[in-house]
Amino acid sequence: MEERFWHRNYDPKVPASLEYPKVPLQRFLDDAAAKFPDRVAITFLGKPITYGRLLQSCNAFARGLMELGVRKGDRVALYLPNVPHIVIGYYGAFKAGAICVPTNPLYTERELSYQVKDSGAKVLVTLDLDLTLSKVKAVKDSAGIEKVIVGRVSDYLPFPKSLLYPVVKRKDLTEVPAESAYVHFRDLAGTEGASPPEVAVDAKDPAVLMYTGGTTGVSKGAVLTHANLVANTRHFACWITAGEMNDTPQDSVMAVLPLFHSFGMTVCMNTSIMMAGRLILFPTRPKPDASDLLEMVRDEQPGYLPGVPALYTAMANNPRAREYKVDCIKGCMSGAAPLPVEVLQKFEAITGGKIFEGYGLSETSPVATANPRLGLRKAGSVGLPFIDTDIRIVDQNNGESDVPVGGTGEILIKGPQVMKGYWNRPEETRAALRGGWFYTGDIGRMDEDGYVFIVDRKKDMIITGGFNVYPRDVEEVLYEHPKVLEAGVIGVPDERSGERVKAFVVLKEGQTATPEEIIAFCKTKLTPYKVPKWVELRPELPKNNVGKLLRRVLREGERPAGLGTPAGASPDGARPAPEPR
Repeated sequence: MEERFWHRNYDPKVPASLEYPKVPLQRFLDDAAAKFPDRVAITFLGKPITYGRLLQSCNAFARGLMELGVRKGDRVALYLPNVPHIVIGYYGAFKAGAICVPTNPLYTERELSYQVKDSGAKVLVTLDLDLTLSKVKAVKDSAGIEKVIVGRVSDYLPFPKSLLYPVVKRKDLTEVPAESAYVHFRDLAGTEGASPPEVAVDAKDPAVLMYTGGTTGVSKGAVLTHANLVANTRHFACWITAGEMNDTPQDSVMAVLPLFHSFGMTVCMNTSIMMAGRLILFPTRPKPDASDLLEMVRDEQPGYLPGVPALYTAMANNPRAREYKVDCIKGCMSGAAPLPVEVLQKFEAITGGKIFEGYGLSETSPVATANPRLGLRKAGSVGLPFIDTDIRIVDQNNGESDVPVGGTGEILIKGPQVMKGYWNRPEETRAALRGGWFYTGDIGRMDEDGYVFIVDRKKDMIITGGFNVYPRDVEEVLYEHPKVLEAGVIGVPDERSGERVKAFVVLKEGQTATPEEIIAFCKTKLTPYKVPKWVELRPELPKNNVGKLLRRVLREGERPAGLGTPAGASPDGARPAPEPR
């Protein structure tokens, strides 16, 4: 890559360019298992899984998929939290030549059904938890799911937890139907001595459909190829080791970030396996004070802990944090929302490790920029363009002319990690990928040293606890309520989650409803973090002269949550919903 002015601020051993092997992503697992078969690849609630065992399970799962009729290019949905099944399902699907569709296990029936139908997935992998399997049962036929592969959390628990779990947690479990459409995970992945299937997978082949929303329209699948994922994984490994990724002993990464999300997928799972590291799975959302996470840090002693600002805030504010031996943490990648400087400073003072903030999107596999691990970190900046990555800031109106250094405009990204396009959406693909550049829709600036600053996010998008919420998704549910005439949704600043959802509702003439009633309705159709914390009833919503909703006007005057009722809300018109569990 030609010299760019930001390269001079890279850590000394980080190159401007890397070589990318033209192989499918699963080659990282093959290589790690060949070199270190007895090294621990995954730790799950005290249970170690070696690289040799992980590879064998992935090979067996791949062969099992093919016996179920999965062929190259077919889509396999992974409706799973952070359990070993998602790692085996992910790499096993690749070995069968399939395309993975990671799906949030908190999704409602409506959300799950949409992604399955849109992707065309005929096979879905989940757990026997009532939280997930009950929803799969409800949508299986209508969504076109032909085979459901069901794992048990106890499959990979150490003794005696594996025996006690089904008894202690029996209220959380649901029965697996005795039908041919339902297959037990261990019947596929537990086969001894399975050899890898002979399926030719090219680096240019699609690997993952990572569903992402947009400022308008419905959720769409970003097509990430094996080459995209290989490149971004090597980018991140090189960056976090300050250019010494080939010269470091085994390290460990704690996966608190969900692996169904592009952030966790690349910076936790794929990077750990590429470096033959130890992936420590944290299977649930941490408690508000992060005490359960801190206990696992004490027990497992991870070297790296990628996360979101809300996570670091909770850990830093726990008065007993130092007692959990958190000085094992060397580095943390923070993304998904702005990181307050005071949180960074407090966390680093407690752990001794460094947080480097970054920026990316599902369409960029996902990381595009990051502050250097050892070098200059600028407060409020998301850092420098990644290795082999170009960034332009262009005029927001014409989308073509570059603004002067320091000027504000739309962020464009070009690099080997940029997606192939959107699944079955040629028009959206043409709008997003122009002349080799990905148009992010995000507004930012780049200073004279090459550091990028985000001025505004994609129009209207809400980020709560690290998850993206697109107003239209919530509004569509609100419009399904029989008493709702109009609805508008925005994000309101929140000290704990970054932002929370607030809805403005106009009722149909002659109808009456309470905020609690509308919130309760949303809970039946939306993932908890998408449910409005506030509903404000209004006689009308602000619109422009062509009838378009003016979210900007709705946002004006709103105050951070926790500092009183947002401005403009009547005492009875805007009430908080209970915290999601």
